[in-house]
Amino acid sequence: MLDVRGLGKVYEGSGRRVEAVRDLTFTVGAGELVCLVGPSGCGKTTLLKCVAGLLAPTAGEVLLRGRPVTGPPPGMAVVFQEYGRSLFPWMRVAENVGLPLKQKKLPGSRRRDLVADALRSVGLADAAGAYPWQLSGGMQQRVAIARALAYEPDVLLMDEPFAAVDAQTRADLEDLVRGLWRERGITVLFVTHDIDEAVYLGERVLVLSASPTVVQEQLRIDLPPERDQLHTRVAPRFAELRTHVYAQVQAAKRGTAAVPTADAPTVPGRTPTPPAT
Repeated sequence: MLDVRGLGKVYEGSGRRVEAVRDLTFTVGAGELVCLVGPSGCGKTTLLKCVAGLLAPTAGEVLLRGRPVTGPPPGMAVVFQEYGRSLFPWMRVAENVGLPLKQKKLPGSRRRDLVADALRSVGLADAAGAYPWQLSGGMQQRVAIARALAYEPDVLLMDEPFAAVDAQTRADLEDLVRGLWRERGITVLFVTHDIDEAVYLGERVLVLSASPTVVQEQLRIDLPPERDQLHTRVAPRFAELRTHVYAQVQAAKRGTAAVPTADAPTVPGRTPTPPAT
């Protein structure tokens, strides 16, 4: 579904040249939920913007279903971290959710059905007439997720979407995303700085190096498909995987090669790539 090939991004200006991303290569299969983690400032958001067609890469390319991404492609939706800035405060919830559907030129009845279904899916069926500022932070992020769902995307990009909410709300939203992913079969690329969240949500975790960023390791998460906050997070296997990912992120911060730890199921055919020195 998604193919990132040799992606690089360099920022230039005011006499400075900053290489944010270097030679990133990975794929995301149709219906996969893949999480990206890495050291702070390693270029995760830059990568996601390039994948979304919001930022032009300096090198390499992004392919969606085999076609180059040169701008925001149809069939892709993005949920940003700052829900307060992505929702229009003067529009009611239903209007916010239905806004992207206008460019699809769908009949009004179809748009209303999609909006109602999306709000029902995120547990906000009764909030359609409210304004965003009347809702809690967690509910506002649910509105942002509903807006993405109403667009009926094949690929959903999520950029640290739960970083600004409290721990309990975060846990609820994690379960919401995983439930929607299983129910709708959407391909999800989820960027997070939270290692536990990446292991809990993902079917695969990509560990990025420090900037300039490369893929340091691809790790298959062999937890059961049925997961819940109470039992999954205390399972021995969860602790093993979480420890392994943590070790890789710490190695990335130090600028050293990936550290082998016990029973880590790396993706077959992939060799961990040490960050450039």
